[in-house]
Amino acid sequence: MSVYLHDIPLSQAQSRLRQALQDADLWRVLGTEDILLDENALGRITAEPIWAEISSPHYHASAMDGFAVRAVATSGAMPSAPVALYIGPEAQYVDTGDPLPEWANAVIPIENVESLDENDQITKDIRKPRSIRIRAAVAPWSHVRPLGEDIVATQLVLPAGHSLRPADLGAIAASGHQTIKVARKPKVAILPTGTELVPIGSKLKSGDILEYNSLVMAAQVKAMGGEPTRYPITKDDFNLICERVREAAQTHDLVLLNAGSSAGAEDFSSRVVEKLGTLLVHGVAVRPGHPVILGTVDRGPKTDTVHRPSSVVPIIGVPGYPVSAALTVDIFAEPVLAKWLGRRPLELPTETATLTRKLVSPAGDDDYVRVAVGKVGGKLLAAPLSRGAGVITSLVQADGLALLPSGVQGMDAGEQVKVHLYRSRAEIDRTIFCIGSHDLTLDLMAQFLAEHERRLASANVGSQGGLVALRRGEAHLAGSHLLNPETGEYNISYIRQYMPNIPVKVVALVGRDQGLMVRKGNPKGIKALGDLTKPEVQFVNRQRGAGTRVLLDYHLNLMGMSPDSILGYTQEEYTHLGVASAVASGRADCGLGIAAAAQALKLDFVPLFQERYDLVIPKEHAESDLLAPLFELLADSGFQDSVSKLPGYDILVMGKIILED
Repeated sequence: MSVYLHDIPLSQAQSRLRQALQDADLWRVLGTEDILLDENALGRITAEPIWAEISSPHYHASAMDGFAVRAVATSGAMPSAPVALYIGPEAQYVDTGDPLPEWANAVIPIENVESLDENDQITKDIRKPRSIRIRAAVAPWSHVRPLGEDIVATQLVLPAGHSLRPADLGAIAASGHQTIKVARKPKVAILPTGTELVPIGSKLKSGDILEYNSLVMAAQVKAMGGEPTRYPITKDDFNLICERVREAAQTHDLVLLNAGSSAGAEDFSSRVVEKLGTLLVHGVAVRPGHPVILGTVDRGPKTDTVHRPSSVVPIIGVPGYPVSAALTVDIFAEPVLAKWLGRRPLELPTETATLTRKLVSPAGDDDYVRVAVGKVGGKLLAAPLSRGAGVITSLVQADGLALLPSGVQGMDAGEQVKVHLYRSRAEIDRTIFCIGSHDLTLDLMAQFLAEHERRLASANVGSQGGLVALRRGEAHLAGSHLLNPETGEYNISYIRQYMPNIPVKVVALVGRDQGLMVRKGNPKGIKALGDLTKPEVQFVNRQRGAGTRVLLDYHLNLMGMSPDSILGYTQEEYTHLGVASAVASGRADCGLGIAAAAQALKLDFVPLFQERYDLVIPKEHAESDLLAPLFELLADSGFQDSVSKLPGYDILVMGKIILED
């Protein structure tokens, strides 16, 4: 039986919250305020329609520097039969924006007239002639901005519920307003809880967790148009949390109570809501974000001057994992803030993309999957990223969210999936999609390519996985370092095996050291592969298909060592940094990887082998404009210098053509 009160569908949870807000008269614009019309109005939401009080322009204005005339007086003017008009009764000089004389209905640009002196000779004082000579007639209202051309008094300038843009501010000013009535910004209290939490900047010890969820959520609220307040960390104490929620409810429109929403012994959020108000939902069939809490709490005595329409305040118990927290705010808080501000909920552009690998999903949950998105050969692709609810970097790297709706137990590679895009299609069209082996130089490459209007998006699936992705047309290139144990050559035999009949260009990126990453001081005295069989040594491996795993197996075979003799051989990580992290955290004593990853996590490194890391690129992409900056980069001294500063890298091979079909 579930430890949650009810594990209900997402739509039902949203409906319960909406109904509670309607019952409390809170499903509407919370309030309005008049603000000055200045640059600080940018992004505010109009609370009522804005009607023009004056016309713009409010007179007939010249659109050019020239001479105001009666159009009829120019009739018959031709190059061979010019017409002369005298200044005063027949023509008057005007600058752009000047009002026309009441008798005029057209303007002749100054470059189209001949300015004459009292002797009917061309004068240099072109703006103060005695008369002008013209050689073409003009139509009525030529080069004139008539009264109300832009705005007519009483017309609708902007509707209610409109988010103000820079140009909107100009239109409001032009229509005669000095102030604007806008929706009041909802005040949102963000309460982080947890004894293990410490503020940003703290010196960390084992068991400490940096509290940055409140920072992310406050930024989300601000971007949504709200006014966030970040409260200090409250330790795991039921009474203290109750006190802090009471305090926040008195002066805020919404409370976000972070952490303490699951079923642990010290997860107090649901009990707090039950004590202070009404618990509506505890547990929603959505991942990540499963243990969401929705409810209302009593406001208590009023302690500020802001008018609030209700005696209750909605509260959302936000899960503690960073990805869950961010998505919970998007899913539950954003629609509420949109209603309070009188605008439409934010809608991300949606595209249909092809999945690059299989996804498994709980059948009863709406599953939000972070994906990298790229366009390869005219096909839009979505590569799933890490699905851990605590992996905040997966949101940073994500180009969009793929939704696997409730009832779908998963999707196979090659199936079509709806993706809500975080990036524009223009950005995605400039994206170089890399799937394959992980290497730190790819991160450097991404930075350098950004300076050349290219974006590198990568998904780490191992060398073999990268070649398979290229065969299926799911990437522009793949990083690979697969050693052929029979020939000692890298990659070529595997390319022929996994990519038959596909012309490729293989370019060496770097030579690099592979070795054993161990904790500082090497407490287990690990100096060679043979030490992995010691019963006290816990190893961590790379995933099947990774070039590092192939390299390990090759040398184990040479030494006559059975993988079964190594404790942890089946424990897998997908990147060099993942292996280094496992060692640094104590989950393992050592793992095979590159020197740069060991240095990044302050580990010792026992060098064992040298290998070549290549970029495998189908010929059709290698010859495309999209990848041209990548090849330029391989010869760039700045990029080469940056790579050479990483430990364990040799750049002598960089840019060398290994194979070209």
